[in-house]
Amino acid sequence: MDRRDKLIEAGLALASELSLDAVLQRIIELAVEITDARYGALGVIGPGGELTELITTGITTEQREAIGAPPHGRGILGALIEGGKPLRIRDISADPRSVGFPPNHPNMTSFLGAPIVVRGGVFGDIYLTEKQGAPEFDEEDEQAVLVLAAQAGIAIENARLYQEIHRLAVLEDRERIARELHDDVIQALFAVGMRLQGTALMTGDEELERRLEGAVAEIDRVIRDLRNYIFGLRPGILADRQLDEALRHLGEEFEQRSGVVTVVDVDPNVASELTGMAADVLQLTREAVSNVERHAEASTCRVSLYRSDDQAVLEVDDDGKGFDPETIRRGDGLANLEARAQALGGTVSIQSASGKGTTIKVVLSL
Repeated sequence: MDRRDKLIEAGLALASELSLDAVLQRIIELAVEITDARYGALGVIGPGGELTELITTGITTEQREAIGAPPHGRGILGALIEGGKPLRIRDISADPRSVGFPPNHPNMTSFLGAPIVVRGGVFGDIYLTEKQGAPEFDEEDEQAVLVLAAQAGIAIENARLYQEIHRLAVLEDRERIARELHDDVIQALFAVGMRLQGTALMTGDEELERRLEGAVAEIDRVIRDLRNYIFGLRPGILADRQLDEALRHLGEEFEQRSGVVTVVDVDPNVASELTGMAADVLQLTREAVSNVERHAEASTCRVSLYRSDDQAVLEVDDDGKGFDPETIRRGDGLANLEARAQALGGTVSIQSASGKGTTIKVVLSL
């Protein structure tokens, strides 16, 4: 099997993995196999530019324990992190950027590294050492790793999506629907997109490459709409908006539909910090204003998102007829609110009194 066939198979193999840990391990194993490297590692880069995780192959558990603490991303690894471009070195020890190896570390001479880009940002780097059968890695090795890194970026995003779907699946039916859609429909679309992208990367025909990339972009759009459906959102409401803008849009729609004058007051910094749970926050808000529409008989409503110490507070106030929280039966709306907030590690409190309106407050840790 030639290298091109191996890369196509690698793309399909990555498309079949749903666990992020399994994807990362498979990426570095495939990189070693395709380039005939003896050792390989995948370093995950944290916000400060340091390595937060290192997945290896070619080194035994005993060897890793003998080496000690994993690297922080200095020397050659740091040069790759800072440069963000492929790096190929014949002899690591002769490179002025090298800081040497710790005790008990295997001898390594030749080096090849390449970044993995996910959603426009560098997720981590592929590190390969000790080219077998040759004194150094060549240009073909570098190009092969770049193709694999592109495939890896898509596979990592896919695995993250799968994890996010299951995190959001609070209710049994929603979890079932999310799993079926992802495992069947999105996985099938993703696999087709991977095949097309792999073909586009290796074709020499510019027009064919352009058309294939267009087809991949269309598949990405369909997958994005399916994601939003799984998250319980109408297609498009969150995919191209920040959370603060999506909340304002939700308030405008609610006012138009219900006739209740609605004010949305959002701290954009808090909204930015909640990006990872944006779909849940939006759905919490939807549940809360839906209760206002069904039960409150209100004329005005206010949706607020603000910081209180190290917590984010989502608050929905209305001037409706109110009720006694101690005696009211918990309907599906309030039960869904509480279940969703608890799944995020948060709490829900309700303040209300007859004739004095209602305040629903959701507190989430930042």
